[in-house]
Amino acid sequence: MNGPDPSGYAPDWLALREPADAEARSAELAAVVRDRLAARAPGPLLVRDLGAGTGAMARWLAGRLPGPQHWVLYDRDPALLARAAAAAPPQADGGAAVGVEVREADLAALGAPDLAGAGLVTASALLDLLTGEEVAGLAGACAGAGCAALITLSVAGRVELDPADPLDAEVRAAFNAHQRRAVGGRRPLGPDAPGAAARAFRERGAEVLLRPSPWRLGPDRPELLRTWLHGWVAAAVEQTPGLAVAAAPYLARRTAQSESGLLHAAVHHTDLLALPPEPP
Repeated sequence: MNGPDPSGYAPDWLALREPADAEARSAELAAVVRDRLAARAPGPLLVRDLGAGTGAMARWLAGRLPGPQHWVLYDRDPALLARAAAAAPPQADGGAAVGVEVREADLAALGAPDLAGAGLVTASALLDLLTGEEVAGLAGACAGAGCAALITLSVAGRVELDPADPLDAEVRAAFNAHQRRAVGGRRPLGPDAPGAAARAFRERGAEVLLRPSPWRLGPDRPELLRTWLHGWVAAAVEQTPGLAVAAAPYLARRTAQSESGLLHAAVHHTDLLALPPEPP
């Protein structure tokens, strides 16, 4: 996840973060995708969006790509998929139609046959939740299907707060450890995911481009800043209970700074684009 989500994948949290996500994603990588797809065979572009949630990635990207397009949105939560189906993306660049269908699926089980026919696979705020084996499987599935992959907003393990506080580094380290901790027998890569994914795609012959995609939070997004801050500190304390005594006044200080418009945060993420080899 791209920062703590205090209520799971609740629609309210996804709606709150969607404008910041849209501003943070790399428009440069979207333009590279557009240029690459412009040379493809005619016909509708099939995009498979993994962990689609309420469909925010389609709403951000569809209008930046040529059309017509058909998006297949995958998620494990049927309630989120219902919202995604009801909030269709805009028209493609040039005004062509964009179709959407939703599928409930276990993302870790998807393989190359499931991605067949896709010109592009997308995901957002997903990569850091995967294990090393799952990242390798995703890279292999994309390579097997011969499709490009645009994976945005993976946590990078860096948070910068202004003004600085002596406890910042300790909270950041505990949060990063929380991102990597084993849950249900799975150990997600957390901030290590972008580097691991880049290696996995390159090993399978893809050209990989990485770009920063930081959230810039401040007085213009007070609710998101406050929600992110409280979740960030809570995850750090859950990981390192010894932080609890110092974390309480730290959170009070940071909350007061946020409410007075003095606090700014840069929450760093990484966007990844993997392009399959050009046909001879």
